[in-house]
Amino acid sequence: MEIRKQAIAGTLQSNDCQVRIVPGEGGIDLSIESSVMETFGKQIEKVIRETLARLNVEQCRILVEDRGALDYTIRARVETAVRRAYE
Repeated sequence: MEIRKQAIAGTLQSNDCQVRIVPGEGGIDLSIESSVMETFGKQIEKVIRETLARLNVEQCRILVEDRGALDYTIRARVETAVRRAYE
């Protein structure tokens, strides 16, 4: 799936995350800000990259501001942002 425009999904409320995705070049440029980065940073990154791979996104810049979201919330927010950016 090609990212055609900027899109945002999610909120900055507790137990949620906000995902901003924009077109990019040369692969996936991922930036994560999280209050639980030390403990769950690798898992958050894994969930984001797996979701992008499942959606066949190969090039984008994605910024994630996490406020303690669970894996299924992160997946949903990433997928929503990708689909909005594709339309």
